[in-house]
Amino acid sequence: MEDNIRRNFIKSLATGIAGTIALPSLAFSAVEKKNHTWLKSRDSSAEEFWVTVKEQFEFAPGLRYFNNGSLGSSPISVQKATKEYIETLDGFPSKYMWGGWKDAKEEVRKNIANLFSVSEEEIALIHNTTEGMNLIARSFDLQPGDEVILADHEHSSGTIPWEVWQETKGVKLVRPTLPILPKTVDELVSVYEKAITPNTKIISMCHIVNTNGMILPVKEVSKMAHEKDILVAVDGAQSAGMFDINLHDLGCDFYAASSHKWLFSPKGVGILYAKESSQHYLQPLMVARGHTDKSIRRLENYNTRNLPEVLGLGSAINFIDDIGIERIQNRSYELKAYFRSKIASNPKFKLKTPELDELSASIQVVEIVDKDVVEMKKQLFDEFGIDCRPMRGFNLNALRISLSIYITKKDIDYLVEALVKIA
Repeated sequence: MEDNIRRNFIKSLATGIAGTIALPSLAFSAVEKKNHTWLKSRDSSAEEFWVTVKEQFEFAPGLRYFNNGSLGSSPISVQKATKEYIETLDGFPSKYMWGGWKDAKEEVRKNIANLFSVSEEEIALIHNTTEGMNLIARSFDLQPGDEVILADHEHSSGTIPWEVWQETKGVKLVRPTLPILPKTVDELVSVYEKAITPNTKIISMCHIVNTNGMILPVKEVSKMAHEKDILVAVDGAQSAGMFDINLHDLGCDFYAASSHKWLFSPKGVGILYAKESSQHYLQPLMVARGHTDKSIRRLENYNTRNLPEVLGLGSAINFIDDIGIERIQNRSYELKAYFRSKIASNPKFKLKTPELDELSASIQVVEIVDKDVVEMKKQLFDEFGIDCRPMRGFNLNALRISLSIYITKKDIDYLVEALVKIA
C-alpha cells in the first residue's frame, strides 16, 4: 500500500504542477496542496521517505552524483514547471516579459524571504553568487589604507571582486589563515578577531568554505564586527538550502547565494540579501529605465532577463518547503554521521572536514592515503559511475563528497565500497 501511495504521489506531483504553471500565478493548486500535505505528514526518519525524495530527480543512467557542491540537479517537477514557463513566455513574449509576471515574480521574492526569515524588501533576485559578491565589492568607496578581511579559504568569486574593485585603489586585503580542522567555533572566531585593526571596514567571508566543507561562524563574527562598526558580507553559495538559515539571526549585512546548488533551481538565478539598514551602501552593477527605484529592486534592473528561470526558482522553493528545511537540515547531519562512521576506522582514509555539527554538514572531504586525488576521481567515475570533486591546495589531496537530499544511505554504502576497492 505504501508503494501505491508513493507512486500516486509522484504521478500527481508531476501532473499537478504542469497543469497549473501556465498561469501567471504561483499559488498552490488543489493537487499541489495535497502533495504538500502528503510530504509534511510523512515520517522523514524512515529511509523510505528519502528514497521517495530521490525519485523526484532524474540522473543519467548509472550515475551516482556526489558533486552537488559544484552544481545541483533540479527536481523533475521544477524542470517541468520551468519548461512550461518558457512555453508561456514564447506564446506571448511582450506580455510576460514586461508586466505579465510582475505579481508572480514578487511571490517568488516573498517565498525566498520566508525561507530565510527576512522581509521581501531585503531580497534581490540576481543571477548568481559571483554577481552578488561583485555588486557588494564594487559598491564601496573605500580609500587607500582601508582594510578588508578575506580569509585564505575564500572562493575566487569572493576574492577577485575585492582585488579588482578595491585593491587596485590601494585598499589592503588582509588574508588570515584558517585552521583546516578546528576543534571549536572559538578557534575560527579568534582568527578574525586577531585580523581586525582600526582600519578594518569590511569582513567578507564564506558561510561554508568550498575547499573542505567547513562552516564558518558568521553569527559570532558579525556580532564582533558590528561592535567595531565593521560590515560583514557573506558568500552563501554552499549554505543556502543546506540547512535552516535565519539571516536576521545570522547578523550579516549582506548575503549572496546561487540557487543552483542546494536550492535545486534552474541554473542562472541567484539571491542577494541586504539588511534593510545596510542597503544604502549598495549600488547596482548596471542601470536602465527604472534606475530611480529606491527599493532593493534597483539592484536587479536588467530590463530583459530569463524570467522562466526566476519563476522556476519559485517552484524549487515550493519543493523545499514541501519537504521542510528543518527536515533537510536534519538529513544533512544524519548523512554526514553515517558517511563518517563508515570510513572513520579505516587507516587508508583521513577526514579533512571538522567533525562538530557546528563546523560541518553535507560537505565532507576525505583523503585517500598515498593516492593522487585526480586519479582517484577518474577511477571512481570510470569504474563505478561516481562523480565527486577532487580538491587540491591548502595542503589538500582529497575528494569532496556532497551529501545532498537525493543521496540515500544505500548510495553512501556503494561509495564507501568503491573507495575501499581503489584505496
